[in-house]
Amino acid sequence: MRHNENGTVLLYGRMFTDEELQDIIEMVRLFPNLSRHELAQTICECLSWKAPNGRYKIDACRKLLNRLEKEKAIVLPEKRKIKPRAREQIVPGQKTEPEPEIRGTVSEYNIELESVRSKEGIHLWNEYVERYHMLGYKRPFGAHQRYFIWSSSPEKRRLGCILFSAAAWALAKRDAWIGWNKEERSQRLHLIVNNSRFLIFPWVKVKNLASKVLSLAARQVPVDWRERYGFEPVLLETFVDVELYQGTCYQAANWVCLGQTTGRGRMDRFNQHLSSPKWIYMYPLRHDFRAILCGESSHPAYDRRKAESVRPTFTGAFKEIGKNT
Repeated sequence: MRHNENGTVLLYGRMFTDEELQDIIEMVRLFPNLSRHELAQTICECLSWKAPNGRYKIDACRKLLNRLEKEKAIVLPEKRKIKPRAREQIVPGQKTEPEPEIRGTVSEYNIELESVRSKEGIHLWNEYVERYHMLGYKRPFGAHQRYFIWSSSPEKRRLGCILFSAAAWALAKRDAWIGWNKEERSQRLHLIVNNSRFLIFPWVKVKNLASKVLSLAARQVPVDWRERYGFEPVLLETFVDVELYQGTCYQAANWVCLGQTTGRGRMDRFNQHLSSPKWIYMYPLRHDFRAILCGESSHPAYDRRKAESVRPTFTGAFKEIGKNT
């Protein structure tokens, strides 16, 4: 590929740096079970690669992937004989209709988290989030776990939803706070889990409920992750929209605020794709999380056979994609 004087190359209507192309190569390796269409959609989302009408440039991205494969930079999954699955259309139904208001303080209720794994439970969780969360439902990729938030007493009531999924690939403030290098990050990024959705239903007015849920999650997520994926994460992260929230519940649950992102996309190097800045919050699940993430200490709760199916296997250091956030 022929590069310009500034080290970029124009491909299918977009300027790419070498780092971005390397990121795409690593994404293909990271998600070997996705279809070609799903890979293209994931890459477009990460790059904010959109047409003027706001739609992702899936076709252009697929052409780029085909070119990278032709140049032997990647190996794409086999073409599937069936048509790509259409995005699930979630139509709100009676099961997620608003309920009578519930009030009080969290000490008046017995709060529990229910791991959601059944097909019916997942569909219901998705419907609640699509209907009541400001960001709606988005299919999580990689390791993830959904939970329903319940009150088991004085009466059994479903109060909300929470999701934990894969961590941001690279984030300068987080990575500096941890103190790891690119190679260490590429090998152990899976040990960080992101709280990517948190919904308390609008009819639930229970004081201090959100911070209680976060405290419960900090204990339950490592257990469920080990059962499902063969290892326990050592650090939780989340991002809170600066324009809408202060992250009070995370502060009350003793999460650490690292400051704000700049509002640039994680893979944007040309200031072309702006998003609202976010507060960055972290919650260590172990006192020795830094030593484990930096490779200075072994992880005692690790089933290597299971974990290898989740951990990204890179041949080199993962390229920086958040150095300006």
